[in-house]
Amino acid sequence: MAPAAGRTISQFLDDTATKPDDYDLILTGDLGFTGTKLLYEILEREYHKDIKNVHNDCGLMIYNLKEQDVNSGGSGCGCSASVVCSHILKQMNCGKLKRVLFVATGALMSPTSSKQGQPIPGIAHAVLLES
Repeated sequence: MAPAAGRTISQFLDDTATKPDDYDLILTGDLGFTGTKLLYEILEREYHKDIKNVHNDCGLMIYNLKEQDVNSGGSGCGCSASVVCSHILKQMNCGKLKRVLFVATGALMSPTSSKQGQPIPGIAHAVLLES
């Protein structure tokens, strides 16, 4: 999922002629700790972009990794829905966030391709939220 998110974020920034600091928050869906590290590496190495100062991930925000034994964090579309529809929209409504680039991430799971040793393709959609 991190490669798809990296490609989507880079393409969105290029298409809109914006840079990461033009956003209050760049939010990914459910990469968790490991996927987030990979996303940063991919963006820097392949696209020469650094989003660390404005990025967070729903899978990281939904749990306290220091106090809860959840390994890499949350995964699945529930992380995105829970965080965006509660915390992020509240922050936007009270004016703390004005411009959020939300990149919903997901894995296209297929039992057939997994059993055949095929990689699991990832997908990412960029949505700009503005208040």
